[in-house]
Amino acid sequence: MRVLALEPYYGGSHRAFLDGWVDGSHHDWTLLTLPPFKWKWRMRHGAVTLAGEVGERCAAGESWDVLFCSDMLNLAEFRGLAPVAVRDLPAVVYFHENQLTYPVQVEKERDLHFAITNLTTALAADEVWFNSAFHRDEWLSAIPRFLKRMPDFQPFGAVEQILAKSAIHPPGVELPELAVERPRREPGPLRILWAARWEFDKNPETLFAALSILREREVPFRCSVLGESFRRVPAVFAEARETFAEHIDRWGYQPSRRDYLAALQEYDVFVSTAIHEFFGLSAVEAITAGCRPLLPRRLAYPEVLAAVAPGREDFFYDGSTEQLASRLEELAGALAGNTDVGFREIANHARDRFAWHRLRPRLDSALENATRDPDCP
Repeated sequence: MRVLALEPYYGGSHRAFLDGWVDGSHHDWTLLTLPPFKWKWRMRHGAVTLAGEVGERCAAGESWDVLFCSDMLNLAEFRGLAPVAVRDLPAVVYFHENQLTYPVQVEKERDLHFAITNLTTALAADEVWFNSAFHRDEWLSAIPRFLKRMPDFQPFGAVEQILAKSAIHPPGVELPELAVERPRREPGPLRILWAARWEFDKNPETLFAALSILREREVPFRCSVLGESFRRVPAVFAEARETFAEHIDRWGYQPSRRDYLAALQEYDVFVSTAIHEFFGLSAVEAITAGCRPLLPRRLAYPEVLAAVAPGREDFFYDGSTEQLASRLEELAGALAGNTDVGFREIANHARDRFAWHRLRPRLDSALENATRDPDCP
């Protein structure tokens, strides 16, 4: 089957998802992408730019069986601008995030135009895929409240329409560079890993407050704080780098994928403090690498953990600084008592559940089903 994939923001999780799926898919893919720069402008002009490129390819004789795009594309606008042969293709949209419930520091700064774009894209698609049920449910439950802000003609029926054609397809992980077994752990204190975008919705303040408590209690630890930073970095990072200098091993965005993967296998526990997470890819990567998770019981984390470690309450904390510090202190004590805090069996379950070689055939089949005429047997 010939797939036309459109990605106006080909970077981060968007690129990782497409690359992971296409590499090994039994479909024939054409990827038309734009660089990951100025996401608002990509949402504004992506449909126009990509429709022009598709028109040139159609004129050169190319054709496809299905259209696949991400939430960054204004699909309704694209279909209006594209050649008829492409406009009428079955279309599947994948929601990595949405611009209605994506956190902003000041709610009045939210650009509601992009929330409308997500809504019309979902309505224009034949199928709407989400990376987690949490993401789907949070977004759909927020739409009616959002629509009430409209003065009239609120399309409240949109929620049922979208729900009826929605599906959950988590992203996969591909970590071929990792050893099947974690390297032998070198002696030393508890090693704590935090890896996320350096932005306010990842709530780094809770991490550093918990580390301060560990220091006050004279609990030995090492830590690495990884992740991509942007123009506006929360001030707490600069303060923490100075405060915890004697405890830090790695800091910031790693120079290569190999360095990042090495960190996953060097550390005992992966900590998340996020106040918003649509899936939690870094947590899944860490678990797959054999790093023990310590996650707040909220967002998509209970759903993700239920797939690989049902009933493991010790992998969660209540989201507070106090309980995070206490749980880390317990793990440090267990490690000092020669208790292994890792978990090879859960890492293997995570690989079985989220490895791309397992998810790829399911996505291929789901895309084939999207092209079938529902009126035909």
